[in-house]
Amino acid sequence: MALDFTLSEEQLMIRDSMKKCLEPFRDRRDELRKMVLEDQKFPQEIWDSICATGLMGCLIPEEYGGNDMGLLGMAVGLEALAHWGFGNALFIVTAMDAACILRNGSEEMKRKYLPDIATGKSKFCFGLTEPDAGSNAFRLQTLATRDGDDYLITGQKVFITGADVADKMLLVCRTTSREDVEARGMPKAFGLALFIVDTKAPGISMTPIPTRGIEGNGQFHIYLDEVRVPAADCVGAPDVGAMVLFNSLNPERILAAATACGLAEHCLEQAVAYANERKVFREKPIGAHQAIAHPLAETKIEMEAARLLAYRAAWAFDQDIAPGIVGSYANQAKYFAAEMAGHAVDRAIQTLGGYGFSEDYGLIYYYESVRLLKTAPITAEMILNFVSEHDLGLPRSY
Repeated sequence: MALDFTLSEEQLMIRDSMKKCLEPFRDRRDELRKMVLEDQKFPQEIWDSICATGLMGCLIPEEYGGNDMGLLGMAVGLEALAHWGFGNALFIVTAMDAACILRNGSEEMKRKYLPDIATGKSKFCFGLTEPDAGSNAFRLQTLATRDGDDYLITGQKVFITGADVADKMLLVCRTTSREDVEARGMPKAFGLALFIVDTKAPGISMTPIPTRGIEGNGQFHIYLDEVRVPAADCVGAPDVGAMVLFNSLNPERILAAATACGLAEHCLEQAVAYANERKVFREKPIGAHQAIAHPLAETKIEMEAARLLAYRAAWAFDQDIAPGIVGSYANQAKYFAAEMAGHAVDRAIQTLGGYGFSEDYGLIYYYESVRLLKTAPITAEMILNFVSEHDLGLPRSY
């Protein structure tokens, strides 16, 4: 069968729906952009309008209240949102958590959580990173101890995006301590588990971290002190959550890549519009000069390549291709899209000159956002380690 790179009518409809749902806010765009980029607050009215399109139901089957459009449909929608200058990490994280629940959760769990995610009523954050472990899941210390029909969870998480506005957190922790795993001679991947935790549960406290670059969200240091969680809210089985975790990270990386493509297109359009209007020498627009035109042309080429990588990764996930293969596509897409978006905003700022640093144009804020994508949700260096080892067969370097 020949390769077909054409988006379906439904996928194109998702793209159009993003534009239409934001149209009522056009006259307030500057006000809302300030709230998102400067105040790190995402307007609930925009969240509701976006979710009314069915975007958050893309990964969820109809029987659980979704529309089953798949990760590719979700990627197309988030790319379109970012193109309009409205990105939000909680869309990505909530979708990632929904995929985890759908593929690994019990039937009871799916019916309990997925319908509210599909409508946008419920927001999820993701709790992996720890102060002394970074994002290395094998070094996690947060521990869940069985107590009757519940677990008591104690530990810390750091750099948790949107924890203050999320309703639930998909929390990665241990059900067997590292010390016990080593003493028993078990594989280092043994002992992990994922739980759905109410962010307002007794025993949870959080402290804001003064970070920048997260559109519409803050980041938090979270402390858990014997937080009681029903055993039924363990996603999958205790102690064997490593595969659940790593299968769940691919959607986050793919959607981050799609968002990077949208942000790049947003910046490129601003630069092209300015280059077509700005005149400095001989009444000719600066876009006529190759020093301006060529970098923007390179951005266009890189953006199309990044988009194809992101779409291929999303397609592979929807086809339920082996997680290792999807992981390779997801990592490559995220790496290249983040690099490309960095080039895009840098070239846009250079095109606008002094206006590139003006808050009125907003490019300087996007510089922070796209720079973040080189570091999160996984660093560029770790992706290169992955590709070196798993795709090229080179010796493990860490």
